[in-house]
This record gives sequence, C-alpha cells and structure tokens, in this order.
Amino acid sequence: MVYKNYYKILGLETSHVSIDEIKLAYRAAAKKNHPDLNVGNNLSEEKIKDINEAYRILSVPSSKRKYDRIWNSHFSTAKKAFSGKDQKETILNMFLGNKQKSEEKIKEKPSKGKNINTEIDVSIYEAYKGLDKKISLKTEKGDIKTYTITIPKGIKNGEKIRLVGQGKSGKNGGNNGDLFIKINIKDDIKFKLKENDIYTDLFLSPWEAALGTRITIESITGETKVFIPQGTQSGEKVRISGKGYKDSDGTVGDLIVEVKIMVPKQLTMKEKEIFEELNKISKFNPRSTKNI
Repeated sequence: MVYKNYYKILGLETSHVSIDEIKLAYRAAAKKNHPDLNVGNNLSEEKIKDINEAYRILSVPSSKRKYDRIWNSHFSTAKKAFSGKDQKETILNMFLGNKQKSEEKIKEKPSKGKNINTEIDVSIYEAYKGLDKKISLKTEKGDIKTYTITIPKGIKNGEKIRLVGQGKSGKNGGNNGDLFIKINIKDDIKFKLKENDIYTDLFLSPWEAALGTRITIESITGETKVFIPQGTQSGEKVRISGKGYKDSDGTVGDLIVEVKIMVPKQLTMKEKEIFEELNKISKFNPRSTKNI
C-alpha cells in the first residue's frame, strides 16, 4: 500500500491547482461523503478523515510544496511502498512536523498538581476576633490529614485562605497544587452580618416604645447604650455608628438595631386595671389613617 494520493481523495485530476481550487474541492468532497448523507455506509467516516487530512496538507502552501516534492521523488517511479501503519506515521512525521513525538515530549514535562477547594463555617465572633481552626480532609491515598489554619482577625465573608503545596501531587517532578479554604461567616441567633454592618433585634415593651427610653444593648464589641425616642414603632431601625464589623482592611460598619414591640401575654391585676383605664381615656386609634 502506497502513500495516499491527496489530490485524488479531493477529486482533483492534477497537482497544478490553486489553494482556492483545493478549498472548493474539499467542500464538495466533504459534502458528498458526510455521514448524515451516507447512513449505513461504514466507510463514510474513514473517507471524511482522509478528506480532512488531505485538505490540512494541501491547503497550506508550504506543506503542499513539500508533499508534491516527496510524492514526485518517491512515488512517481514507485520506488517505495509502505504498510498502513508505516504510511500513517511517515506522512504525519513529514507533513505535520512530527506532532506525535512532540506530544510525547509535552507529556514528559513537569506539570503542577491540581488545586483543592473546600470551605468551612465560622461564627461572627470567631471571624471578628480571629482564631486557629482545624480542618480534616481525605488525601489522595485515602488517609485523613488534619490541617491547622489561622483565620486572621476581621476576615471577610467568602475570603479564601491558601495553603501552598497542600493540593494534589504534581507530575514528572512538578510542584504540588494548593489548598484553598473558603470562609463562610454564619449568622447566629443574636447577630446577622451584611457586608460590614451587623443587624440585631431590640425587644421593647409597649410603654418603653410609647414613652421613649435609654437602654443598654449588646454589640460585638461589648455593651453599648442606645436612645429610643418617644413613639418609636415596631420595625423601625436605629443605627449606631462604628459598632459593626471591622474587617482586615480596617473598615468598620455600623450596628443596626431593629425595634420589636412585645406585648405581655399575661398581666397582673394592677397591670390589667391600668390597661383598662388607658383603654377608656386614650384617644389613640391604631387603625386610623392618620397613624399609618
């Protein structure tokens, strides 16, 4: 079996053709032998491969000249013939720059191992103050390895900590990948974090909200006082500047307190008398449009 005649594969009678003529011949041959138009023809796929190979060689002027030169010197006089395997390897080496060997060399080059990504949850207090935390992961060999990571004070929600060289092993002497640990700051029953602002609830009695009061509440930095003006409504928010979350860049948010008025479920006799008297004398109507 001899070298493939690329011109014949594309349906060309001669090698004295232009690149444009080669392109036209390729399109016609590819359309004619497309598998969708040759259902049940097992040779169709092989023909398409030959057509694509012929076009790849003949559509580039430099490789076309090389092909013509070798074809004329080796095959017009029928000096050589090759088996199918030799034919394929030789033609690839001659016209594709020994691509197969190049790929083998690339595989032998050192390559870095893949990175590993995981994540852990920390509380607002832990993130605010910083701490050392342990995390256990399964290794490539199936063992459990425990890492101690330092979570810096004021880390941002979603920020990643990188452990260099603790990812998957490199190949052919390449460096190991890295381990990236995403930090998720979780809200708790008392505080909720939104960017650098901390939200919390303040529960008031009806008379505290009606009369106004100064009350001590807890912030992430300790106790702080907040003034509640007379007539404060449930759902209103009070902002306390500089009492929120301080991140690693030094940016400090605010503490935002949402008022929630609580009505007693049980009353003493005296409280009941007072509420009944208030109900008689008060002109306040919560359902009036003036109060909306």
